[in-house]
Amino acid sequence: MDSNALLKLVEADAESHIALLQSFIRAPSPNPPGDTRLAADVLVAYLRSHSISPEIIAPQPTMPNICSTFTSSKPGPRLILNGHIDVFPASDGSDWSRDPWSGDIVDGRVHGRGGVDMKAGTAASVIAYTYLYQYRNLLSGSLGLCAVSDEETGGKWGSKYLLELQGSEWKGDCMINAEPGGLGTIRFAEKGTLRLSFEVNTKGAHGAYVHRSKSATRIAAALIGNLAKIEDIVPNLDPDLEEYMKRKDVRDAIDETMGKGAADIVLRPTLNIGTIRGGLKVNMIPDQCVFEADIRMPVGLKAEEVMNVIHEILRGYPEAKVEIQEAASNPAAACSHDHPMVNILAKNAETVTGKRPLAVPSIGATDCKFWRYNRVPAYVFGVSPETMGVRDESVSVDEFLAVVRTHVLAGWEYLGGKI
Repeated sequence: MDSNALLKLVEADAESHIALLQSFIRAPSPNPPGDTRLAADVLVAYLRSHSISPEIIAPQPTMPNICSTFTSSKPGPRLILNGHIDVFPASDGSDWSRDPWSGDIVDGRVHGRGGVDMKAGTAASVIAYTYLYQYRNLLSGSLGLCAVSDEETGGKWGSKYLLELQGSEWKGDCMINAEPGGLGTIRFAEKGTLRLSFEVNTKGAHGAYVHRSKSATRIAAALIGNLAKIEDIVPNLDPDLEEYMKRKDVRDAIDETMGKGAADIVLRPTLNIGTIRGGLKVNMIPDQCVFEADIRMPVGLKAEEVMNVIHEILRGYPEAKVEIQEAASNPAAACSHDHPMVNILAKNAETVTGKRPLAVPSIGATDCKFWRYNRVPAYVFGVSPETMGVRDESVSVDEFLAVVRTHVLAGWEYLGGKI
């Protein structure tokens, strides 16, 4: 069987693929709290319906990881398909147009929390695995599937756990993932995160007695303004990557999928003050202000360099101190932008969509970082991130089906299926 015949089989099963995605979305799995059992059951049932008996690895009982693997009779590379089951919370849904877990199809889109990030992608990986498993006798090497829990809160009990517990089995030679990236791009790198907690303390006083105490909130405001200096740090980039990123078509692809202006910040550090708390009453001078900073570090920039700038700034603010949120901080992660898998994904995506995607870095974080930290090339090709994490999240049916087909064909080619 060649890839054209395989593609026709995948296309013929489109209704089944859509039904899986709807059922997956209808099984709530918000994180926090992180209980993914209902959604995991949907994937387990689907795999079993295709004569696959997955292994359940659950270091936390409410956070199962659905895993399966096969090895063909012929030697070859090992490919890993990875996706996550947990999604962002959706509150009580009162501000949504329909139930956040409806899975309804309206105007060619499947509605519901997590459809974009990343139940469409994880469903695509599971579906791709079933086809490659069915025709494993025609392949070389081996394939592993891990649909994990706990991506949204750091991966401690998901991908990170699997790689630390059974690294040799789950590292592989290459990994592909279907996080929301857009059909026009293949993500080969992502920014690192540096999460910081700042605390400012003063004596405090009655609001009219400003001569007696400095205001912790005013100090914090001034400090926040000065922290913007970190956005001027220039990363140390590989010259080849720097030249590649100057290409107009690459910059246009970044702006098209991540929003206009993304190309200007993808290789720059950014600062977001996510939370700020200070003061007890309007007519009291606050004696404490606490705020959190989310700093995104591009490839070529290390946390130590950022912290050096921050500590220098803090010399002017003796009332302030900073603490790194270690569990939520990770270095940038990258692999080659011209690895053979990039061409495989691009070529097969072009076959499916008529458009050839370009390799670009991402400004968000994914579980791909854990493979890249282990020097395993890891690439993202998924649906548009346009409605990711917002109210009334929905995913395009056509894009979802295109991702399914592309991942099936890419896995088939990488594992030596007849082209």
